[in-house]
Parts: sequence; structure tokens; C-alpha cells
Amino acid sequence: MKKIALLMASILAASSYLVAATEVNDRVVRSAIVLKEVTQISEKSIPQDLLDKCACVAVIPGMKRAGFIFGGSYGKGVMSCRTQNGDGPWSAPTMFLLQGGSFGLQIGVQSVDLVLVIMNLSGIESLLNSKFTLGGDASVAAGPVGRTAAAQTDAFMSAEILAYSRARGFFGGLVLKGEAIRPDKDANHVLYGKQIEPRNVLLNQSDDVPKDAKIFLDELTRISPQKAVK
Repeated sequence: MKKIALLMASILAASSYLVAATEVNDRVVRSAIVLKEVTQISEKSIPQDLLDKCACVAVIPGMKRAGFIFGGSYGKGVMSCRTQNGDGPWSAPTMFLLQGGSFGLQIGVQSVDLVLVIMNLSGIESLLNSKFTLGGDASVAAGPVGRTAAAQTDAFMSAEILAYSRARGFFGGLVLKGEAIRPDKDANHVLYGKQIEPRNVLLNQSDDVPKDAKIFLDELTRISPQKAVK
């Protein structure tokens, strides 16, 4: 009986790991697809100069927003930063969670793809330690859209993070405030096969990029191969 119990426990553990690995891989692939699709929108996409100047990019595919008087949001995402103090190649990614609540006249459920363009490393300093709150630890603004919007972005450059969303065919800037972002330790463990520190992953260039993460880095490199010279 003891051997059977151990065997069943092993089977359940293996099954749980496979489910988790499938979810992590799906998250990375969907994030890469979101990046590819939103940057192909010619008239209403993220301005190229912002992508070329930013320090990090985070994507949450299918973030859920729901509420009736009291509201909330929840999503699982992928983030990568430019190494060498924000000037080098894109780092291996780290997984993170977003969740928050709000109060107001609201009703319904919505699923949106969220893209956060993080303009400098100070915008995620709190996340590197534990977590940060949008609009609190890091200033956030609805990002401008359009390939010709470069001349209009100066007003947004004081914000540490520019937020974009896509829902039901619409793509544009999104106002976010109060949502908390923190590392997804379990997903990182599945992706890397060990516990990792987001700081070490996001700030340092590494040749040890998980195979399942490569599609996300390839897409980032395609849309912005190197940081623009100031």
C-alpha cells in the first residue's frame, strides 16, 4: 500500500508539473503573439521611438478586469529588460503577477491584452525587491499611439511606465492605478527549473535562456533590436 501511495503521489506531482509547464509556455507564446500583433498595427501602434528608448517591456495576455461597484483586475505576464544598465541586449524574461482592486460605478467582465512600456529601470526598482504598485511606486500614464506620435510623446516622458491595452479590436492607451505587480515565483521555478531572483535575471545578460522563453526574446529583438542613442 505504501508503494502504491508513493507511486500515486509521484504521478500527481508529475501531472501538476506538466500542467504548470504548459501554462507557462502558453503564457510566453501568447505574450510574443500580442507583441507581434500590436506592433503591426500601422496607424495605431506603440510609437517606435518609445520602444527604442524604453528599458523594459512587460506583456500580460488576457488580463481579466471585472466588477460590480467594487472591481478588480488579475493577470499573469512576462517581462524582459535591456541589460547593461538598460543599454544592452534584452534579458532572459521573468514571470510576474498583476492584481488590484478599484471602487466606482462599474459592471461587467472584460479580457484585455496589456502591454507596459517601462521607460527606465527605476520604474521597476520596487519589483526587483518584492513588488510595486502602478501609480504609487511607479508613475504610469496611458501611452500615446501611432507611428507618427513621436513628436507628441514629450508630455509622457515624465511617466516611468506607459500602459497600452487591446480589447475587442481596439488598441490604445490605458489608465491604470492601484494594481500591484509582483514576481511569479512558481512560474519562474517552472521556467528555469530552479528558484531565481528577478533582479539577477532582468539586469544581467545570460546565455542560459530557457528554450520556452526564446520566442518572446526573439519578438522583442525583432521590434527593437537595440536601444536608441540619446
